[in-house]
Amino acid sequence: MSSGALPGFRDFYPDELARRAHIFRAWRAVARKYAFVEYDGPPLEPLDLYTKKSGDEIVGQLYNFVDKGGREVALRPEMTPTFARMVGARANALRKPVKWFSIPQLFRYERAQRGRLREHYQLNVDIVGEQSELADAELLCVALEIMKELGLTSADVRARVSDRRLLNGILLTIGVTETQVPAVYTVVDKIARQPREVSAGKLSDAGLSPALVERVLSLASGVTFEALQAEFGSAPAAAEHIARFAQYRAHLDALGFGGWVDLDLSIVRGLAYYTGIVFELFDAKGELRAICGGGRYDNLLKALGGTDLPALGFGMGDVVLGELLADRGLFPAASEDAVDLQLVAGNGAAAVGFTNALKLVTALRNAGFSVAHGLNAERYMGQATRNQVDGAKKAGVTAAMYFREDGATEAVSLLGSMKGASTFAMDTAAALAGEATAMQGLRDWLHQQRHDARLSSGTNG
Repeated sequence: MSSGALPGFRDFYPDELARRAHIFRAWRAVARKYAFVEYDGPPLEPLDLYTKKSGDEIVGQLYNFVDKGGREVALRPEMTPTFARMVGARANALRKPVKWFSIPQLFRYERAQRGRLREHYQLNVDIVGEQSELADAELLCVALEIMKELGLTSADVRARVSDRRLLNGILLTIGVTETQVPAVYTVVDKIARQPREVSAGKLSDAGLSPALVERVLSLASGVTFEALQAEFGSAPAAAEHIARFAQYRAHLDALGFGGWVDLDLSIVRGLAYYTGIVFELFDAKGELRAICGGGRYDNLLKALGGTDLPALGFGMGDVVLGELLADRGLFPAASEDAVDLQLVAGNGAAAVGFTNALKLVTALRNAGFSVAHGLNAERYMGQATRNQVDGAKKAGVTAAMYFREDGATEAVSLLGSMKGASTFAMDTAAALAGEATAMQGLRDWLHQQRHDARLSSGTNG
């Protein structure tokens, strides 16, 4: 019997699940801040939903099988086909623009490596029914706002942005023919991942002259938008797209994220269905795979769901993002998700009795605290208080709660050294009654303990 998960899959022990939950909280908080609403779909779909979009060659990357009803099905490798199907089914009834997000678990049978597993969770954010470049700017801002929410800055993450229409117009202007454009796109898409001479050879094989090969490589290897404006701002094939992209950049500035964004004409997004502005997010050090990618796909909904509506969206996986947060030390301390309080015996435990101890647990839980106890009356009454406190500290509980001999109820902080640890006392009758003032005082004290612990450890929490 195997002692671990299948290759490319993950077990989420509590610490790992806490990190995943931290990412999910940021995803949901930002998506809702931008007025997106959450949806979901089935993890199992008809196989042809994916072959229709990506061709039969995708089958080799899928977990697919014939079910007991004789249907060819697959575990979802992506969410966009499901999204297109669902929007298409109710397109006439949905208020436009549609602004939806989801956090599905996705499955692909491929070689597991750093940043790419056989399963992962992915935030999908999509807008349907809006053609304006302002929608493109808003979409990118959602992705960048998530970076901010997680404690990352523009020095940690860069958005590399392009526009398929702009690149197409520039290529035609400099002399690339319509028939050569697809081959040039393929080279440009891989330009950062292969030697320059390999790219040059492939462009030559596509029929480009040596001078044109160098021109394409120069444009795809780095150029400012201002330089493009100066050279192509009046070119018939490019002028409209230059003007649109300028407006897009102005929107990003107004929305507060212009400083995070770099023009990069090599970002064409390998998937053939993208039609307009496209982007990818990368860590600024260049050590990881893309954190996020997406763009405008105005023709896809018609191809998949029969609905002819403009659309755009992005996907952001938890694997690379989690690696980046770990590298930067930005996951919160374990105490942030720790149990608030654990009931332990004190010198007054016998006088108060175990029934009242359980009533205290209930009063604290009713006041909103997370509270643990030993689930064993004999152990509570008989085990030394010191040992119970030590067990609670090792479990990561924030504070121990006990009855004092003088009739008061006291909490002692378990964060840091026990010598001189901070305490908070309240009247036992008030505690058992869940009296609001006493509970608020305890809440404020717990918050202060965690705040002080973060400062002393130097974590961002």
